[in-house]
Amino acid sequence: MTSIAYALADGAIIAKRNVIKLKRLPDVLVFTTMSPIMFVLLFAYVFGGSIDIAGSSNFNYREFLLAGIFAQTVVFGATFSGASIADDMQKGIIDRFRSLPMARAGVLIGRTASDIVNNSISLVVMSMTGLLVGWRIRTSIPEAIGGFLLILLFAYAISWVMSYVGLLVRSVEVVNNASFMVIFPMTFIANTFVPSQNLPTGLRTIAEWNPVSAVAQAARNAFGNTIPETSVSNAWSMQNPVVYVLLSVGVILAIFVPLSVRQYKRAAAR
Repeated sequence: MTSIAYALADGAIIAKRNVIKLKRLPDVLVFTTMSPIMFVLLFAYVFGGSIDIAGSSNFNYREFLLAGIFAQTVVFGATFSGASIADDMQKGIIDRFRSLPMARAGVLIGRTASDIVNNSISLVVMSMTGLLVGWRIRTSIPEAIGGFLLILLFAYAISWVMSYVGLLVRSVEVVNNASFMVIFPMTFIANTFVPSQNLPTGLRTIAEWNPVSAVAQAARNAFGNTIPETSVSNAWSMQNPVVYVLLSVGVILAIFVPLSVRQYKRAAAR
């Protein structure tokens, strides 16, 4: 068996351990799913009525909103990866893993893989909530599944970023504070809640090339939730959102997988 196969096999065991741990802590799962429900209801009923999308008086804003909420939630959910790793470091569980004959990358592979389960549950809960408030999928089932898979793929890549952050710091509290400084501008300077065309020029350019915007745009296309009267931005990233998301995922993984593995070796040794 090759080293990669060993790492994947060990990662599968760690992922199973994390999923069992999640099942035995139902309060974590409850609060993880409550947060996206609150976002859906808040923007659908409180802020949504005040948000005007130019040229779309007959368009259901909640259809535009849900893809943005999906993208935002999986990015926020990635902080769970960093917090969990920091927690394991504090409690000495990582030291226990080090004493076992297992691949170093297995812990990180298992952590990020188990977060796919967590994000999948969040997407199901948000979709059910969205259907209740008026969101509809207007394309075929394969296209919709493709949209959800693209969101999960992007979430997986962001989990590696947050895993690296979790290994850099020494406590869960620092992970939460540090990650939100990045995640808030990343998810709000985007087309998650309003079209990027509504933003000032400087912010619009940032939003159009923000990978979160591409995820949201690709999901809207997959679900048939684009605004009929409003043209999509001419930026290449918005005209080719699926390709841009795949490129972004490739770059993120190429940078943060080796960085995280190297930082894991350093953090476990300190």
